[in-house]
Amino acid sequence: MNDPRVRSFQISPGDLEAAQLDDLIREIEQKSLFYHQEKKKSLRARYAYGTIFLIINLCAWFIRDYAQKTLTLLPHVSSCGPEGSHCFHTLGVLRVSLGCFMFFLILFLSTWNTMKLHQAQNSWHSDYWSFKFLLLVSAMVASFFIPQLYIQIYGEIARVGAGIFLGLQLISVIEFITWWNNYWMPNNQSNQSCFLGLVMSIVFYIGSVCGIAVMYYFYAASTACALNIFFISFTVVLLTVMMVVSLHSKVKSSLMSSGIMASYIVFLCWSAIRSEPSHTKCNAHTQNGHTDWITVLSFLIAIGAIVMATFSTGIDSESFSFQFRKDEAKEEDDIPYSYGFFHLVFSLGAMYFAMLFISWNLEHSARKWSIDVGWTSTWVKIVNEWFAAGIYLWKLIAPIVRQPRVHEQPQPATTEVSR
Repeated sequence: MNDPRVRSFQISPGDLEAAQLDDLIREIEQKSLFYHQEKKKSLRARYAYGTIFLIINLCAWFIRDYAQKTLTLLPHVSSCGPEGSHCFHTLGVLRVSLGCFMFFLILFLSTWNTMKLHQAQNSWHSDYWSFKFLLLVSAMVASFFIPQLYIQIYGEIARVGAGIFLGLQLISVIEFITWWNNYWMPNNQSNQSCFLGLVMSIVFYIGSVCGIAVMYYFYAASTACALNIFFISFTVVLLTVMMVVSLHSKVKSSLMSSGIMASYIVFLCWSAIRSEPSHTKCNAHTQNGHTDWITVLSFLIAIGAIVMATFSTGIDSESFSFQFRKDEAKEEDDIPYSYGFFHLVFSLGAMYFAMLFISWNLEHSARKWSIDVGWTSTWVKIVNEWFAAGIYLWKLIAPIVRQPRVHEQPQPATTEVSR
Protein backbone atom coordinates (compact mmCIF):
# COMPACT_ATOMS: atom_id res chain seq x y z
CA MET A 1 0.00 0.00 0.00
CA ASN A 2 2.93 2.29 0.56
CA ASP A 3 4.42 1.59 -2.83
CA PRO A 4 5.48 4.97 -4.34
CA ARG A 5 4.52 3.76 -7.82
CA VAL A 6 0.92 3.45 -6.68
CA ARG A 7 0.94 6.87 -5.07
CA SER A 8 2.17 8.45 -8.32
CA PHE A 9 -1.08 7.48 -10.07
CA GLN A 10 -3.35 8.90 -7.41
CA ILE A 11 -5.25 12.09 -8.47
CA SER A 12 -6.05 14.65 -5.89
CA PRO A 13 -9.59 16.10 -5.70
CA GLY A 14 -8.20 19.50 -6.63
CA ASP A 15 -6.69 18.19 -9.87
CA LEU A 16 -9.96 16.46 -10.74
CA GLU A 17 -11.98 19.64 -10.22
CA ALA A 18 -9.49 21.62 -12.32
CA ALA A 19 -9.77 19.11 -15.18
CA GLN A 20 -13.56 19.21 -15.03
CA LEU A 21 -13.46 23.00 -15.02
CA ASP A 22 -11.20 23.03 -18.09
CA ASP A 23 -13.57 20.67 -19.91
CA LEU A 24 -16.52 22.86 -18.98
CA ILE A 25 -14.78 26.01 -20.19
CA ARG A 26 -13.81 24.28 -23.44
CA GLU A 27 -17.39 23.13 -23.98
CA ILE A 28 -18.75 26.63 -23.34
CA GLU A 29 -16.26 28.13 -25.78
CA GLN A 30 -17.22 25.60 -28.45
CA LYS A 31 -20.91 26.34 -27.97
CA SER A 32 -20.25 30.07 -28.07
CA LEU A 33 -18.31 29.68 -31.32
CA PHE A 34 -21.11 27.55 -32.76
CA TYR A 35 -23.75 30.13 -31.83
CA HIS A 36 -21.63 32.93 -33.29
CA GLN A 37 -21.26 31.10 -36.60
CA GLU A 38 -24.96 30.26 -36.73
CA LYS A 39 -25.89 33.90 -36.11
CA LYS A 40 -23.61 35.03 -38.93
CA LYS A 41 -25.21 32.50 -41.28
CA SER A 42 -28.65 33.65 -40.22
CA LEU A 43 -27.82 37.31 -40.80
CA ARG A 44 -26.38 36.51 -44.23
CA ALA A 45 -29.47 34.48 -45.10
CA ARG A 46 -31.77 37.49 -44.85
CA TYR A 47 -29.78 39.26 -47.57
CA ALA A 48 -30.08 36.16 -49.74
CA TYR A 49 -33.86 36.22 -49.28
CA GLY A 50 -33.88 39.92 -50.11
CA THR A 51 -31.98 39.22 -53.33
CA ILE A 52 -34.44 36.47 -54.23
CA PHE A 53 -37.31 38.87 -53.64
CA LEU A 54 -35.68 41.47 -55.89
CA ILE A 55 -35.22 38.95 -58.70
CA ILE A 56 -38.87 37.91 -58.42
CA ASN A 57 -39.91 41.56 -58.69
CA LEU A 58 -37.90 41.90 -61.89
CA CYS A 59 -39.50 38.70 -63.21
CA ALA A 60 -42.96 40.12 -62.52
CA TRP A 61 -42.06 43.28 -64.44
CA PHE A 62 -40.73 41.20 -67.36
CA ILE A 63 -43.87 39.04 -67.44
CA ARG A 64 -46.05 42.16 -67.46
CA ASP A 65 -44.26 44.17 -70.13
CA TYR A 66 -42.30 41.83 -72.41
CA ALA A 67 -43.28 38.18 -71.89
CA GLN A 68 -45.97 38.24 -74.58
CA LYS A 69 -43.34 38.79 -77.27
CA THR A 70 -40.58 36.57 -75.87
CA LEU A 71 -42.14 33.62 -74.02
CA THR A 72 -43.74 31.74 -76.89
CA LEU A 73 -44.33 28.57 -74.85
CA LEU A 74 -46.91 30.07 -72.50
CA PRO A 75 -49.73 30.24 -75.08
CA HIS A 76 -49.54 26.44 -75.32
CA VAL A 77 -50.37 26.05 -71.61
CA SER A 78 -54.08 25.31 -71.25
CA SER A 79 -54.52 27.48 -68.15
CA CYS A 80 -53.11 30.49 -70.00
CA GLY A 81 -56.15 30.74 -72.24
CA PRO A 82 -56.29 31.85 -75.88
CA GLU A 83 -52.93 33.23 -77.08
CA GLY A 84 -51.68 33.10 -73.50
CA SER A 85 -53.72 36.13 -72.49
CA HIS A 86 -54.24 34.74 -68.98
CA CYS A 87 -50.50 34.55 -68.29
CA PHE A 88 -49.37 38.00 -69.40
CA HIS A 89 -49.84 41.54 -68.13
CA THR A 90 -52.01 41.71 -64.98
CA LEU A 91 -52.70 37.99 -64.64
CA GLY A 92 -49.05 37.22 -65.29
CA VAL A 93 -47.99 39.49 -62.44
CA LEU A 94 -50.52 37.81 -60.16
CA ARG A 95 -49.16 34.38 -61.08
CA VAL A 96 -45.59 35.41 -60.26
CA SER A 97 -46.84 36.96 -57.04
CA LEU A 98 -48.70 33.77 -56.14
CA GLY A 99 -45.58 31.68 -56.69
CA CYS A 100 -43.56 34.02 -54.49
CA PHE A 101 -46.31 34.00 -51.86
CA MET A 102 -46.43 30.20 -51.76
CA PHE A 103 -42.64 29.99 -51.41
CA PHE A 104 -42.42 32.34 -48.45
CA LEU A 105 -45.60 30.94 -46.90
CA ILE A 106 -43.99 27.49 -46.81
CA LEU A 107 -40.93 29.00 -45.16
CA PHE A 108 -43.15 30.80 -42.66
CA LEU A 109 -45.03 27.64 -41.71
CA SER A 110 -41.76 25.73 -41.27
CA THR A 111 -39.95 28.37 -39.16
CA TRP A 112 -42.62 30.28 -37.22
CA ASN A 113 -41.87 28.58 -33.88
CA THR A 114 -38.07 28.75 -34.11
CA MET A 115 -36.55 30.18 -30.93
CA LYS A 116 -33.04 28.75 -30.55
CA LEU A 117 -30.02 28.47 -32.83
CA HIS A 118 -29.61 24.75 -32.20
CA GLN A 119 -33.07 23.90 -33.53
CA ALA A 120 -33.40 22.17 -36.88
CA GLN A 121 -35.53 25.04 -38.23
CA ASN A 122 -32.55 27.36 -37.85
CA SER A 123 -30.53 25.24 -40.30
CA TRP A 124 -33.51 25.11 -42.65
CA HIS A 125 -33.73 28.91 -42.60
CA SER A 126 -30.01 29.51 -43.20
CA ASP A 127 -28.98 26.52 -45.33
CA TYR A 128 -30.31 24.07 -47.94
CA TRP A 129 -30.26 26.70 -50.68
CA SER A 130 -30.29 24.15 -53.51
CA PHE A 131 -33.46 22.57 -52.20
CA LYS A 132 -35.07 25.98 -51.63
CA PHE A 133 -34.17 26.99 -55.17
CA LEU A 134 -36.01 23.94 -56.48
CA LEU A 135 -38.92 24.77 -54.19
CA LEU A 136 -39.08 28.33 -55.54
CA VAL A 137 -38.93 27.23 -59.17
CA SER A 138 -41.63 24.62 -58.52
CA ALA A 139 -43.90 27.23 -56.92
CA MET A 140 -43.35 29.62 -59.82
CA VAL A 141 -44.03 27.00 -62.48
CA ALA A 142 -47.07 25.65 -60.64
CA SER A 143 -48.64 29.12 -60.50
CA PHE A 144 -48.85 29.18 -64.33
CA PHE A 145 -50.92 25.98 -64.36
CA ILE A 146 -53.60 27.31 -62.03
CA PRO A 147 -56.90 28.23 -63.74
CA GLN A 148 -57.71 31.88 -64.28
CA LEU A 149 -60.62 31.89 -61.81
CA TYR A 150 -58.36 31.04 -58.88
CA ILE A 151 -55.85 33.66 -59.97
CA GLN A 152 -58.62 36.26 -59.89
CA ILE A 153 -59.58 35.12 -56.40
CA TYR A 154 -55.95 35.39 -55.33
CA GLY A 155 -55.90 38.93 -56.73
CA GLU A 156 -58.78 39.92 -54.45
CA ILE A 157 -57.04 38.32 -51.48
CA ALA A 158 -53.80 40.06 -52.44
CA ARG A 159 -55.50 43.43 -52.02
CA VAL A 160 -56.18 42.58 -48.39
CA GLY A 161 -52.70 41.18 -47.87
CA ALA A 162 -51.14 44.29 -49.38
CA GLY A 163 -53.20 46.43 -47.02
CA ILE A 164 -51.96 44.42 -44.05
CA PHE A 165 -48.42 44.87 -45.31
CA LEU A 166 -48.89 48.64 -45.45
CA GLY A 167 -50.16 48.60 -41.86
CA LEU A 168 -47.12 46.66 -40.68
CA GLN A 169 -44.86 49.02 -42.58
CA LEU A 170 -46.46 52.04 -40.92
CA ILE A 171 -45.95 50.59 -37.45
CA SER A 172 -42.34 49.82 -38.30
CA VAL A 173 -41.75 53.38 -39.55
CA ILE A 174 -43.31 54.92 -36.43
CA GLU A 175 -41.22 52.68 -34.18
CA PHE A 176 -38.12 53.74 -36.12
CA ILE A 177 -39.03 57.40 -35.62
CA THR A 178 -39.39 56.75 -31.89
CA TRP A 179 -36.01 55.01 -31.81
CA TRP A 180 -34.43 57.85 -33.78
CA ASN A 181 -35.85 60.38 -31.33
CA ASN A 182 -34.57 58.42 -28.31
CA TYR A 183 -31.16 58.01 -29.94
CA TRP A 184 -30.62 61.72 -30.51
CA MET A 185 -32.38 62.83 -27.35
CA PRO A 186 -31.55 60.26 -24.66
CA ASN A 187 -32.08 62.82 -21.91
CA ASN A 188 -34.85 65.33 -22.48
CA GLN A 189 -33.86 67.24 -19.35
CA SER A 190 -30.36 68.20 -20.50
CA ASN A 191 -29.84 71.48 -22.30
CA GLN A 192 -27.78 69.84 -25.04
CA SER A 193 -30.51 67.31 -25.88
CA CYS A 194 -33.20 69.98 -25.86
CA PHE A 195 -31.17 72.22 -28.15
CA LEU A 196 -30.40 69.37 -30.55
CA GLY A 197 -34.03 68.30 -30.62
CA LEU A 198 -35.18 71.87 -31.22
CA VAL A 199 -32.77 72.36 -34.13
CA MET A 200 -33.64 69.07 -35.82
CA SER A 201 -37.38 69.58 -35.31
CA ILE A 202 -37.10 73.03 -36.93
CA VAL A 203 -35.22 71.49 -39.87
CA PHE A 204 -37.86 68.81 -40.39
CA TYR A 205 -40.75 71.24 -40.06
CA ILE A 206 -39.12 73.66 -42.51
CA GLY A 207 -38.70 70.77 -44.93
CA SER A 208 -42.37 69.86 -44.46
CA VAL A 209 -43.50 73.43 -45.11
CA CYS A 210 -41.33 73.61 -48.23
CA GLY A 211 -42.83 70.34 -49.43
CA ILE A 212 -46.33 71.70 -48.91
CA ALA A 213 -45.45 74.87 -50.85
CA VAL A 214 -43.97 72.86 -53.73
CA MET A 215 -47.07 70.67 -53.95
CA TYR A 216 -49.35 73.71 -53.98
CA TYR A 217 -47.25 75.24 -56.76
CA PHE A 218 -47.01 72.19 -59.04
CA TYR A 219 -50.19 70.26 -58.31
CA ALA A 220 -52.75 72.84 -57.15
CA ALA A 221 -52.00 75.85 -59.30
CA SER A 222 -55.64 76.49 -60.20
CA THR A 223 -59.03 76.05 -58.58
CA ALA A 224 -59.78 73.30 -61.08
CA CYS A 225 -57.44 71.04 -59.09
CA ALA A 226 -59.91 70.84 -56.21
CA LEU A 227 -59.00 67.28 -55.24
CA ASN A 228 -55.30 68.05 -54.99
CA ILE A 229 -56.07 71.19 -53.00
CA PHE A 230 -58.09 69.05 -50.60
CA PHE A 231 -55.30 66.47 -50.26
CA ILE A 232 -52.64 69.09 -49.55
CA SER A 233 -54.82 71.21 -47.26
CA PHE A 234 -55.85 68.21 -45.19
CA THR A 235 -52.18 67.31 -44.87
CA VAL A 236 -51.57 70.79 -43.46
CA VAL A 237 -54.34 70.18 -40.93
CA LEU A 238 -52.74 66.88 -39.90
CA LEU A 239 -49.35 68.54 -39.44
CA THR A 240 -50.89 71.27 -37.30
CA VAL A 241 -52.73 68.78 -35.11
CA MET A 242 -49.59 66.69 -34.60
CA MET A 243 -47.56 69.76 -33.62
CA VAL A 244 -50.22 71.01 -31.19
CA VAL A 245 -50.60 67.61 -29.54
CA SER A 246 -46.81 67.25 -29.24
CA LEU A 247 -46.62 70.60 -27.44
CA HIS A 248 -49.21 69.57 -24.85
CA SER A 249 -47.79 69.39 -21.36
CA LYS A 250 -49.18 65.91 -20.66
CA VAL A 251 -47.79 64.35 -23.84
CA LYS A 252 -44.41 62.72 -23.32
CA SER A 253 -43.03 63.43 -26.76
CA SER A 254 -40.72 65.91 -28.41
CA LEU A 255 -41.11 68.15 -31.41
CA MET A 256 -38.33 66.20 -33.07
CA SER A 257 -40.37 63.01 -33.46
CA SER A 258 -43.40 64.96 -34.66
CA GLY A 259 -41.18 66.85 -37.11
CA ILE A 260 -39.87 63.60 -38.60
CA MET A 261 -43.41 62.26 -38.80
CA ALA A 262 -44.54 65.49 -40.46
CA SER A 263 -41.93 65.03 -43.18
CA TYR A 264 -43.09 61.44 -43.69
CA ILE A 265 -46.73 62.55 -43.95
CA VAL A 266 -45.82 65.16 -46.57
CA PHE A 267 -43.89 62.52 -48.51
CA LEU A 268 -46.92 60.21 -48.52
CA CYS A 269 -49.13 63.04 -49.80
CA TRP A 270 -46.65 63.87 -52.56
CA SER A 271 -46.39 60.20 -53.51
CA ALA A 272 -50.18 59.92 -53.69
CA ILE A 273 -50.52 62.94 -55.98
CA ARG A 274 -47.68 61.65 -58.14
CA SER A 275 -49.67 58.43 -58.63
CA GLU A 276 -52.50 60.25 -60.36
CA PRO A 277 -52.92 59.24 -64.03
CA SER A 278 -50.54 61.04 -66.35
CA HIS A 279 -53.37 62.45 -68.47
CA THR A 280 -54.70 64.41 -65.50
CA LYS A 281 -54.34 68.13 -66.13
CA CYS A 282 -53.30 68.76 -62.52
CA ASN A 283 -50.40 66.30 -62.76
CA ALA A 284 -47.24 68.31 -63.32
CA HIS A 285 -45.41 65.23 -64.61
CA THR A 286 -47.65 64.43 -67.55
CA GLN A 287 -45.83 62.25 -70.05
CA ASN A 288 -46.20 62.20 -73.80
CA GLY A 289 -46.28 58.41 -74.10
CA HIS A 290 -42.62 57.59 -74.74
CA THR A 291 -40.21 56.11 -72.25
CA ASP A 292 -37.24 58.26 -71.27
CA TRP A 293 -34.36 57.61 -68.90
CA ILE A 294 -36.09 59.44 -66.05
CA THR A 295 -39.05 57.05 -66.30
CA VAL A 296 -36.76 54.01 -66.30
CA LEU A 297 -34.72 55.35 -63.38
CA SER A 298 -37.86 56.14 -61.38
CA PHE A 299 -39.16 52.65 -62.08
CA LEU A 300 -35.96 50.98 -60.88
CA ILE A 301 -35.86 53.17 -57.76
CA ALA A 302 -39.47 52.19 -57.04
CA ILE A 303 -38.59 48.48 -57.26
CA GLY A 304 -35.65 49.06 -54.93
CA ALA A 305 -37.97 50.86 -52.52
CA ILE A 306 -40.37 47.89 -52.53
CA VAL A 307 -37.57 45.48 -51.67
CA MET A 308 -36.14 47.76 -48.98
CA ALA A 309 -39.56 48.31 -47.41
CA THR A 310 -40.18 44.57 -47.28
CA PHE A 311 -36.70 43.81 -45.96
CA SER A 312 -36.70 46.51 -43.26
CA THR A 313 -40.16 45.53 -42.04
CA GLY A 314 -39.29 41.83 -42.04
CA ILE A 315 -36.26 42.21 -39.77
CA ASP A 316 -38.12 44.55 -37.40
CA SER A 317 -39.97 41.86 -35.47
CA GLU A 318 -39.27 43.55 -32.13
CA SER A 319 -41.66 46.39 -32.99
CA PHE A 320 -44.50 43.86 -33.10
CA SER A 321 -43.58 41.88 -29.97
CA PHE A 322 -45.55 42.03 -26.78
CA GLN A 323 -44.12 44.23 -24.08
CA PHE A 324 -43.08 41.35 -21.82
CA ARG A 325 -41.16 39.83 -24.72
CA LYS A 326 -39.36 43.12 -25.34
CA ASP A 327 -38.19 43.32 -21.75
CA GLU A 328 -36.75 39.81 -21.69
CA ALA A 329 -32.98 39.58 -21.90
CA LYS A 330 -31.70 37.77 -24.97
CA GLU A 331 -29.71 34.62 -24.40
CA GLU A 332 -26.69 33.58 -26.39
CA ASP A 333 -28.50 30.80 -28.23
CA ASP A 334 -31.52 32.94 -29.19
CA ILE A 335 -32.11 33.58 -32.88
CA PRO A 336 -31.15 37.13 -33.94
CA TYR A 337 -34.57 37.89 -35.43
CA SER A 338 -37.91 36.15 -35.82
CA TYR A 339 -37.69 33.85 -38.83
CA GLY A 340 -41.43 33.28 -38.97
CA PHE A 341 -42.26 36.97 -38.94
CA PHE A 342 -39.56 37.62 -41.54
CA HIS A 343 -41.06 35.14 -44.00
CA LEU A 344 -44.60 36.26 -43.20
CA VAL A 345 -43.72 39.84 -44.15
CA PHE A 346 -42.11 38.66 -47.38
CA SER A 347 -45.21 36.63 -48.25
CA LEU A 348 -47.34 39.74 -47.70
CA GLY A 349 -44.75 41.72 -49.65
CA ALA A 350 -45.39 39.40 -52.60
CA MET A 351 -49.00 40.54 -52.55
CA TYR A 352 -47.92 44.14 -52.14
CA PHE A 353 -45.61 44.25 -55.16
CA ALA A 354 -48.34 42.63 -57.26
CA MET A 355 -50.73 45.45 -56.38
CA LEU A 356 -48.10 48.06 -57.24
CA PHE A 357 -47.31 46.48 -60.61
CA ILE A 358 -50.98 46.35 -61.58
CA SER A 359 -51.83 49.66 -59.81
CA TRP A 360 -54.36 47.86 -57.57
CA ASN A 361 -56.54 47.28 -60.64
CA LEU A 362 -57.42 43.70 -61.57
CA GLU A 363 -59.25 44.62 -64.76
CA HIS A 364 -56.79 46.69 -66.78
CA SER A 365 -53.09 46.30 -67.45
CA ALA A 366 -50.66 49.02 -66.42
CA ARG A 367 -48.57 50.96 -68.91
CA LYS A 368 -45.00 49.85 -69.60
CA TRP A 369 -42.36 51.08 -67.15
CA SER A 370 -45.08 52.36 -64.84
CA ILE A 371 -45.63 51.33 -61.25
CA ASP A 372 -48.38 52.21 -58.81
CA VAL A 373 -50.08 54.75 -61.10
CA GLY A 374 -53.84 55.31 -61.18
CA TRP A 375 -56.68 56.68 -59.11
CA THR A 376 -56.87 53.52 -57.02
CA SER A 377 -53.19 53.85 -56.16
CA THR A 378 -53.71 57.51 -55.31
CA TRP A 379 -56.51 56.81 -52.86
CA VAL A 380 -54.65 53.88 -51.30
CA LYS A 381 -51.71 56.17 -50.55
CA ILE A 382 -53.93 58.97 -49.25
CA VAL A 383 -55.72 56.59 -46.88
CA ASN A 384 -52.31 55.26 -45.90
CA GLU A 385 -51.24 58.81 -45.05
CA TRP A 386 -54.31 59.44 -42.91
CA PHE A 387 -53.89 56.09 -41.21
CA ALA A 388 -50.24 56.88 -40.44
CA ALA A 389 -51.19 60.20 -38.87
CA GLY A 390 -53.92 58.49 -36.86
CA ILE A 391 -51.56 55.82 -35.51
CA TYR A 392 -49.00 58.43 -34.54
CA LEU A 393 -51.56 60.63 -32.78
CA TRP A 394 -52.92 57.63 -30.91
CA LYS A 395 -49.38 56.73 -29.87
CA LEU A 396 -49.07 60.23 -28.38
CA ILE A 397 -52.36 60.36 -26.49
CA ALA A 398 -52.70 56.66 -25.57
CA PRO A 399 -50.70 56.99 -22.30
CA ILE A 400 -52.98 59.86 -21.23
CA VAL A 401 -56.18 58.04 -22.14
CA ARG A 402 -55.09 54.84 -20.42
CA GLN A 403 -53.80 56.62 -17.33
CA PRO A 404 -55.94 55.64 -14.35
CA ARG A 405 -57.81 58.53 -12.85
CA VAL A 406 -57.34 59.24 -9.19
CA HIS A 407 -60.71 59.90 -7.62
CA GLU A 408 -60.91 61.99 -4.55
CA GLN A 409 -61.66 59.85 -1.57
CA PRO A 410 -64.52 61.17 0.59
CA GLN A 411 -63.36 62.44 3.94
CA PRO A 412 -64.65 60.34 6.82
CA ALA A 413 -67.22 62.13 8.90
CA THR A 414 -65.91 63.28 12.27
CA THR A 415 -68.09 63.07 15.29
CA GLU A 416 -67.71 65.39 18.17
CA VAL A 417 -67.11 63.64 21.42
CA SER A 418 -68.86 65.35 24.25
CA ARG A 419 -66.93 65.73 27.35
